[in-house]
Parts: sequence; C-alpha cells; structure tokens
Amino acid sequence: MTDSLIDQYLNHLRHELNQSVHTVVAYRRDLCQFADFLAGVGDRIAHLREAESADVRAWLALRSECGDCARTLRRKLQAVRGFYKHLARRGLIADSPAADLELARLPKRLPTFVREEAMDSVIAAPIDDDDTQAVRDRLVVMMLYETGMRRAELIGLLDRDVDTAKRELRVHGKRDKDRIIPFGTELAEEITHYRQLRNRDGLGGEHFFTRRGGQPLYPSLVYKVVHNALADAGAAKSSPHVLRHSFATALLAHGAELASVKELLGHESVATTQIYTHVTLSDLKQNYKHAHPRALKKGG
Repeated sequence: MTDSLIDQYLNHLRHELNQSVHTVVAYRRDLCQFADFLAGVGDRIAHLREAESADVRAWLALRSECGDCARTLRRKLQAVRGFYKHLARRGLIADSPAADLELARLPKRLPTFVREEAMDSVIAAPIDDDDTQAVRDRLVVMMLYETGMRRAELIGLLDRDVDTAKRELRVHGKRDKDRIIPFGTELAEEITHYRQLRNRDGLGGEHFFTRRGGQPLYPSLVYKVVHNALADAGAAKSSPHVLRHSFATALLAHGAELASVKELLGHESVATTQIYTHVTLSDLKQNYKHAHPRALKKGG
C-alpha cells in the first residue's frame, strides 16, 4: 500500500503537473527513504498515513546529521509536503504532518559568470574553419552564451527549430514548455557555416547538433566542450550553466528588463531571475570601489 501511495503521487507529478523526470526520480528516492525511516521506528508507525510532524522533524534531523546539505533537506521536505498535501486532497488523511514545517534556508550564493571581454576572447580563438567538429564545438559555446539555453535544451534542439531567416530558434524547455529565443546575425552566419560542414560530412539528421553517425550530443560531451573552451577565461567554474548565467548577467548589465530575461531563460517566476540583478549590482559596486576617485580615498 505504501508503494502504491507513493507511485500514485509520482504519477500525478509527472503526468498531471508535468514535473521533470529528474524531479520525479529525486522525489521517489526521498519518499522511499522517509518510508524506510518510519518502518524502523517500530509499532508506533505502521503506515505513512499515520506519520506525525515529529516524525518528519526526526527524519530531517537524521538526514542533517548524515551530512545532507540545506538544499537537499529543502527538497526532501518539499517531497514529503507535496505527498501529504496530495493525500489530504484525496481525503486519505485529515491533516498533513509536514504543513507547518519550515523549509531549510539556502545560503545566498551569487551565480558564477564569465565577463564579456573574456567571452569575446573565447569565441574569437582561432580554429580550423573547415573542421566540422571544431566549428560545432565553437557554436555550442556561442549558442549557450548567446541564447541562455540549458544544456539539456541544447542537446534536444531540433534542426527544424533553428531558423536563420527569422534569426530565432524554438527551445523545448522544462515542464514540456516551448519558448522562442531570438539571435543575432553573427550567430546566424555561424549556424549556416556549421550546417554546410555537417551536411557535407553526412552528419545531418533530426537534431541540430550531432556527432559521429549523426547521433545527438550527450551531457558529458557538452560539459567537456564548454570546460575546455573556458579553461583560460578566468571563471571560478566552467560548466554549461555558467554560460547561461553569463547570458542573463550580460543582458541585465546592458539594460534589458527583468521580465524579458525571465521569458528568454524560461523561468517560471521572476523571483528566480531576480538573482541576476544582485550579480550586476555586486559588479557595479566592485567597479565603483576600484575606479571612483572618492572610493579610492583612505577609508572610502
């Protein structure tokens, strides 16, 4: 019965709320872990439906002692909270034991990004323009930086959804939502060049980015391409997501509206995009501190 309740909730998440496969897998792991914890308490807890707030607190405290970070504890509580809210809606329990528990606070960390001058150098680095793989890899970096796509979105990008005439592409994002992202002339020219080389080598297919045999790219390959490209860019991190951060930071630094950046990134809430305003503000403060004559005075 326990597994049945969990499975029913997870099916609800995936097929009715369109949550990602990654979220469903993580929630399954969390809920099964909580169920195992309850089973070890003894006769007092015979079933998930009989859990109390004290049980949820005890489980989270145990997970904290085992080394789970605040972000992980937050997700675990969200999984349990959503599960019991679902049971309450179905009339299977009277009250949720997790409803009044507070989520663990996350440390405020600003996103890592690469400065515009450094990205200009990365993109301008010389390559063999007749080498399909080299051109593809440069385009991977350019597209992540100039469109703000997620790595999974880039891998899943279809050839038919990249329109150089309109200079826009259609991205299939989280929760099965599509969005349109515009791009500039330089990127359009690079896309055309890559397509010519790709098709010349017989690597064309359904996906826009392909590898040997016309197969789509895979996550670790995209990471390797970006990591190698950013090796000398001076960033603390060199992952595909850093380019997404760099895209958003550059837009806001040049006066883009927060709501527009939210739409381009495919965020559900503007609150998620808000973090990038803190990045640009922090950068402005550093520039002021190191450049303004008053800030350079002793004690300034």
